[in-house]
Amino acid sequence: MKPGIHPEYREVVFQDISTGTTFLTRSTAKANGTIELNGKEYPLIRVEISSASHPFYTGKQTLVDTEGRVEKFRQKYGVRK
Repeated sequence: MKPGIHPEYREVVFQDISTGTTFLTRSTAKANGTIELNGKEYPLIRVEISSASHPFYTGKQTLVDTEGRVEKFRQKYGVRK
């Protein structure tokens, strides 16, 4: 690899702002602060959604049908059980 053209790859902490959950991993992303974790200071990146708060991963996903497509389908083809 050519020296000086690659971004710094280092340990960073990602923090989910809705749940407060933190993840320690490695990244080249720019940090916007620091946090102390396990007695060591790491760069901090705050995220709005992570696996700790995303409805798909938490099992709280719901079907939102604003145009009534599911109901139209059920009326047209019937509901089989």
